[in-house]
Amino acid sequence: MRPETLVGDHTIYACVMGSRAFGLATEGSDTDRRGVFLAPTPLFWRFEKPPTHIEGPAEEQFSWELERFCELALRANPSILECLHSPLVEHADATGRELLSLREAFLSRRVHETFTRYAHGQRRRLEADVRAHGAPRWKHAMHLLRLLISARDLLRTGALTIDVGEDREPLLAVKRGEASWSEVESWMARLAEEGARAALRSPLPEEPDRRRVEDFLVRARRASALQADPYDEVVQGVVGGGGTGQD
Repeated sequence: MRPETLVGDHTIYACVMGSRAFGLATEGSDTDRRGVFLAPTPLFWRFEKPPTHIEGPAEEQFSWELERFCELALRANPSILECLHSPLVEHADATGRELLSLREAFLSRRVHETFTRYAHGQRRRLEADVRAHGAPRWKHAMHLLRLLISARDLLRTGALTIDVGEDREPLLAVKRGEASWSEVESWMARLAEEGARAALRSPLPEEPDRRRVEDFLVRARRASALQADPYDEVVQGVVGGGGTGQD
């Protein structure tokens, strides 16, 4: 089955991410689309498994297979969790709506470690830019600040809010290079400290609800298998490729 068919015919959830979802869009901002597809269960009966992710077919479009998406979300991957909480949902079928109903099951105090680790990696890249060019890439600095704000507030409240709200103008000022690097560093340090304090008394559970998520995934796979036509192209590729077995 072609990748564009998996995305076109088997997407269960699709949303807009990036600056438009964060409330940071300006004139000329791209529209970043993210999605989750459920590969038909018979595809997993082959030696060659379906892809875990697909880029495209449209520009700025990226999709994950449901199992991979759930694995990353359980690990508190920042990009995946944010995708699951986008305020700009473009499509959700019955399975996608159930996935959305499980958003809280993926959240845990692990977010402090994963968001912080990601932030440290981005910070090192910014510092390398400063050493090489005298200034960071300001757009990347803005998004790092946004991530630190999001992590702090998630740990404080137990809820992941995507839109930056009242922080929009200060963040856009950073993107425009209107703040000094030292000011941005101070802001980052303050947010990191506030996030660390919030993690100590966060209302989030220690671990995500892996069993609940796995139950959902098994039911989705089973439903897909039961819906498969035993004579369709997918299954014929599995059961019809050999001889009688009596050669």
